[in-house]
Amino acid sequence: MKYNLKRKKRVQNIVAISIISFSLLSVSCKESPEASKNTESELIVKINAVQEQVMAQGNISEEEERALLSLCSIVSKDDGLANYSPDNRMILKDADIAPVYEGCEQLSIEETKTCFNDKVSTFIKREFDLSVSKDLGLSEPKQVEAFFIINENGNVTGLKVRDSEVIVQAEILRVLRKIPVMKPAIHNGKPVSVLCSILVTYGNDIDVDVVYIPERPDD
Repeated sequence: MKYNLKRKKRVQNIVAISIISFSLLSVSCKESPEASKNTESELIVKINAVQEQVMAQGNISEEEERALLSLCSIVSKDDGLANYSPDNRMILKDADIAPVYEGCEQLSIEETKTCFNDKVSTFIKREFDLSVSKDLGLSEPKQVEAFFIINENGNVTGLKVRDSEVIVQAEILRVLRKIPVMKPAIHNGKPVSVLCSILVTYGNDIDVDVVYIPERPDD
């Protein structure tokens, strides 16, 4: 019983920190106040739903704690796509030369793009913890869209995963943050930040396609 009470207190602290962290993050986002408000409300509702369940049952399962910790990982990083307006980045497919992933040097323009797509896809599939999606017990595979920016210095930032299970969102974000630094994309002879998008299919296995996915301004 003491163990459950301690664990309950720990989770309540995690929830409080998550909400505070997200509030601070939202203030710094360069998105419209209405969009920021909608995003904040949606995520806090998710956190509060788990908190209410914890309060009602008096303890927490490992799965619930994992979900809360995943929420923390989502809100504790100030590297979201909302911080990057269309004015300071372009779409990957429109750049003259794609970012050059290690091992893709000295290739033609088309080969560089294909190599980038293959390397990113392979990296994500290798690094993704498959137990995260297997533990969901899905009857059939699901798909989620994700975005990231390779900036003018070749670093990954501007992350966004569209709505899916919280632990899946957190795992995709964790993996994207590990993508190694590379040579940036080039446009008109200068390094540029490019928006990349992927389609992740997950379940008992994982597949990743680097494809063009239009952004929706309302999500």
